[in-house]
Amino acid sequence: MVVQSDSDVHRLLDLNQKIKSGTASKAEKDAYMKMLRQQGSITEKQYNDYIQGRNVEDIVSAALIIGGILLLGYLLTRGSD
Repeated sequence: MVVQSDSDVHRLLDLNQKIKSGTASKAEKDAYMKMLRQQGSITEKQYNDYIQGRNVEDIVSAALIIGGILLLGYLLTRGSD
């Protein structure tokens, strides 16, 4: 994922934390998945399966890991600037 701006990172982090804590709304989960799809971090098939309600828990669990890795990568890159 190529993070476009600091606001993208903050939004991704906020959504990631809400999903992990179980406080995210369906709209917030949808936004998180859409962000990851737009950045190419999940496949179109994964995104479509999520939207269509197939394997939602597995896909969201994987997306949380992917998002966490992306956030870590962003922080490590920012720290080396």
